Amino acid sequence: MGVNKAILVGNVGRDPEVQYINENVPVARFTLATSETYKDKNGEKVTQTEWHNIVVWRGLAKVVEQYVKKGSQLYIEGKITHRQYEKDGVTKYFTEIVANSMQMLGRAGENEGGGGVANTTTNTTTTQETKKDAEPPITDDSMPDFDGGATDDLPF
Repeated sequence: MGVNKAILVGNVGRDPEVQYINENVPVARFTLATSETYKDKNGEKVTQTEWHNIVVWRGLAKVVEQYVKKGSQLYIEGKITHRQYEKDGVTKYFTEIVANSMQMLGRAGENEGGGGVANTTTNTTTTQETKKDAEPPITDDSMPDFDGGATDDLPF
């Protein structure tokens, strides 16, 4: 058994490019920057940024097309893939993250270049695969009470 899972939190580096395959299957591609800050041996603050190529398909690509812009802060889950192709006798290699889950982060209006879109999508999780018989999401109303229903006497 093996596990291939990538989890990234970062900012979108450029507006997503969306293409439609067979007229009804969208695929979106964009870059995501993740940064790590540390102090070097001289005590100076150093920020190291990594760039990741992100690919999303179908329903999630439609969400990306509508809401994600350069500067948007995202949480991405997916798998690491490698592909190659040859052009003009030169082989090109790519490492990509094929996302299957995405969450828009940040407060409303905080995402630079987001056009205020974060107002409607902040902290909304979207997954690429939808199960037909999936259980409804857990809400405050559907959570069981720990004491059999009497919550009026809680100290907070």
